[in-house]
Amino acid sequence: MRRVSAVLAAILATTLLLSGCGDDEQPDNGKPAADKVTYLTAFGAVGRDAFAWVAQEKGYFRDAGIDVTIQLGAATGENLKVLAAGQAQFANLDLTGTWILAGKGQYKDVRTIAAIHQQTLVSIISLEGSAVAKPKDLEGRKLGAATGSVNQLLFPAYATLAGIDQSRVQWVNAPPPQLPALLASGRVDALSTFLIGAKGLEKAAGGKKTIVNPYSAYLPELYGNGLIAPVSITQGNPDLARRFRDAALKGLAYTIEHPQEAAEIMKKAQPAADVTAAVGEITLMTPYVKTSGVIDKQRVAGAIATLEKNKLIPPGSLTPEAVVDFALAPTG
Repeated sequence: MRRVSAVLAAILATTLLLSGCGDDEQPDNGKPAADKVTYLTAFGAVGRDAFAWVAQEKGYFRDAGIDVTIQLGAATGENLKVLAAGQAQFANLDLTGTWILAGKGQYKDVRTIAAIHQQTLVSIISLEGSAVAKPKDLEGRKLGAATGSVNQLLFPAYATLAGIDQSRVQWVNAPPPQLPALLASGRVDALSTFLIGAKGLEKAAGGKKTIVNPYSAYLPELYGNGLIAPVSITQGNPDLARRFRDAALKGLAYTIEHPQEAAEIMKKAQPAADVTAAVGEITLMTPYVKTSGVIDKQRVAGAIATLEKNKLIPPGSLTPEAVVDFALAPTG
């Protein structure tokens, strides 16, 4: 009996030891494990996306109970493909481009949860002394843009309003990192890109000044970038969406207040990033940012009406609720 008791005692001790090991693997203080998500930047590692790395470095995501992997994005269309495939849960996307595609019946299962830029920043940018000084000069010229970006999606409306014969514009598509070299080398006459990239383009061009013709001169109603998530998150796990939104917007607020530090934080995570260009982007985008991430329902309706009026989406194809989750998006 003593041998049996000894064996039982040994088994019990081993069981308790194993149980103790399991407890050690649980989060401290009984806190639940962090939610693991992947986030896509809008456009590589540039100033407009620095806030994500700030939120990570400052612990805002961690404090919200989220373990975020930041993945470099490649413009609107490409990022939507990644979201649709379930390979990312959140993204920073151009809202106008996203809504144009939704109006055409593509990628309809995503919703906006916060605005980053309150106005579209898409522009035509050329270098001083080039053949393109005003929109009409694009006729017969080469225009570069990121593959699958909002720039081409929105261009037909801009061209019509600006009096450009778009059939005479030759597009040159390239990955985002290659665009500055295309312009600097003269392989394109201008770029369709965000106006906040002007400083980086000037640096790439050896200090030549840029000429910026913003789309907003003709399309002032449209939003710029915003935080997007699939409906599987916004409807299936709204608490996660809220926590991510708030942590990201906290990073955005810090970035706007500390552009140099934000750029250096991004550089630390992405060594190829250009600090000077990033500071330039953050500074130039500041007037277009409300760090609350507010989205106004009437403005969304107006943006949809503008897209319909300019024949970018079919009439009646979208409602504000079809593109924005107003239970999650800040409205005041």
